[in-house]
Amino acid sequence: MPLFTYVTGQHDAEEHSRHMPNIDASVITIVSGLPRSGTSMMMRMLEAGGVPALVDNIRVADEDNPRGYYEFEPVKKTKEDPSWLDSAGGKVVKMVYRLLYDLPADRCYRVVFMRRRLSEVIASQDVMLARRGRGGDDVGKDKLIAMFEKQLGEFDQWVKKRPNFQVLYVDYNDTLKDPRPTVRALNEFLGGGLNTAAMEKVIEPQLYRQRAESEQ
Repeated sequence: MPLFTYVTGQHDAEEHSRHMPNIDASVITIVSGLPRSGTSMMMRMLEAGGVPALVDNIRVADEDNPRGYYEFEPVKKTKEDPSWLDSAGGKVVKMVYRLLYDLPADRCYRVVFMRRRLSEVIASQDVMLARRGRGGDDVGKDKLIAMFEKQLGEFDQWVKKRPNFQVLYVDYNDTLKDPRPTVRALNEFLGGGLNTAAMEKVIEPQLYRQRAESEQ
């Protein structure tokens, strides 16, 4: 899998002061992907780069996400009430990818879509559920991987037909190995002016805990 793929639908205080992100206030930036695919890390990167994050801090940091979840509760009810979008222009918000289907078609969206090895996604989800005293689904790992692959493939096909969506696919595993290509791609995708040095500094490989066997 390439580090990143760009898809367009049819149709310190002094340091930060030198970086003015060229964020189009009419476009809503979204970080998305499967749960446990690196979306919180990406939110932190973009915030460090100078993009305001739309969060409510209701879900606080814990052992699974020691730097915070960067969540915003109203996104979960977008289908019933999309009014939160009125204040989202020029900011970045996190949404699980299945919620992207609920976004109204009368706005423009830039989506940074995180991809991670599915075996690691499943392992990380299982660990998080176990900490909460909840068991995972009684579905084998191979079946879960096949299900996720199908769902993500369906999303890829759907979003290609949406002219109001632009998508940058980012590989979580490769970003941890070397964040520089990802940071460059993000800066270009979002219009330039990001604090790329600060973005690279927030990468913490020590938080990469559920590794595929080949990465052990």
